[in-house]
Amino acid sequence: MKKVVIIDDEPLARSLVLEYLANRNDLQVVAECNNGYEGIKAIQQHQPDLIFLDIQMPKINGFEMLELLDELPSVIFATAFDEYAIKAFEANAVDYLLKPFSKERFDLALHKWQNKSMTATDPEKSIAELLQTSEKQPEERHRIVVRNNAEISIIPVQNIHYIEAYDDYLKIFTKDSYFLKKKTMSYYEQVLDPSLFFRTHRSFIINLNELTRIEPLEKNTYIALLRSGKKIPLSRTGYQKLKEKLGI
Repeated sequence: MKKVVIIDDEPLARSLVLEYLANRNDLQVVAECNNGYEGIKAIQQHQPDLIFLDIQMPKINGFEMLELLDELPSVIFATAFDEYAIKAFEANAVDYLLKPFSKERFDLALHKWQNKSMTATDPEKSIAELLQTSEKQPEERHRIVVRNNAEISIIPVQNIHYIEAYDDYLKIFTKDSYFLKKKTMSYYEQVLDPSLFFRTHRSFIINLNELTRIEPLEKNTYIALLRSGKKIPLSRTGYQKLKEKLGI
């Protein structure tokens, strides 16, 4: 029997999914969750085969929750999102239910999921691609959500001093600490406000409010000096672009 977790802050939405699953002997609902925090705990505890996930939820949204998981289950989105955002889901072979949805549409989503489970399609890869390409929610441009073991932290972007590439992860540095996030430099180069953040090097993005000056290092090489005293490498291209951006 396949295990299912329902994650939605609307009790009526959760009850509808439960009602539609009531006669399914091949699926067992092992947890109902009211928000992303509860969802992460339930997924870690039960290791479900499938989750029904809302996107707009309090505390952290559905995308942010998925980014904090070590292993990604199959996902059927149950959302009130407009059609324009859902095109991103379709492109990554992730099914969705647009609220309010019928029993027939629900059964079709399950049928699609079960057919994909029988093929070589990797649901974890599909979800990972979705998280890289989907339309970002407004809050995601103003904060970064990270997890350290059981502790979840929400970092306002203005608190970030710089970001550094670290193997398959990024180190996100604030005044007093740093946090690991499994994302790419290109992702944050596109998502973060370009008036506030600048990519100085293939491995570094800085908060321009933390920049104090540009200093020569060796012949034709330079560094960006931050308020903290941290010296950030500047590639030749980064140096030229930063001078243009600063008007110097």
